[in-house]
Amino acid sequence: MKKLLLSFAMAAGLMSAKAQSDYNSAIGLRIGGYDDLVSASYKTHVTKPGALEFNLGFRGRSYGSFDWVTVAFSAAYQHHFEIKPVPGLRWFVGGGLTAYNSFSNYDDYKGFGLGIFPTGGIDYKFEKIPLNLSADVRPTFGIVDPYDAPGYKHRNFRGDNFGISARYTFR
Repeated sequence: MKKLLLSFAMAAGLMSAKAQSDYNSAIGLRIGGYDDLVSASYKTHVTKPGALEFNLGFRGRSYGSFDWVTVAFSAAYQHHFEIKPVPGLRWFVGGGLTAYNSFSNYDDYKGFGLGIFPTGGIDYKFEKIPLNLSADVRPTFGIVDPYDAPGYKHRNFRGDNFGISARYTFR
């Protein structure tokens, strides 16, 4: 019985911490990024300032007669800070991991990749409607890079990883 009460108290504490943020969870789209030009985006607050964001997306490319598609998954922790003059506006910093796989008709453009990234950006939750907008930067350091073509060899850093998101929010 004590374990059940303790579990209930911990769950209630977590729920009250989540209820203190502008929204608990949100689902929508993220546009941008290096390996995933378009992705589904899910964000959930685990504490008042802390949130987890998950993205699952894809990007198609072609180079001459070579075509390839990359499917990517990323997960990030974001720690938010209020910007006092504007209710609902916050900035965040954090970090995450991305894993992707490329499929191609050319061997040099296919395979599994893995990277880590710091992240930072802004997040805004509209007061009257259930909409969240955010913009972020994720400069990515490649740990595993599958591309073996001449233009991609030894490319371990991608600083051009920017994105914007629009999500429907849930209380």
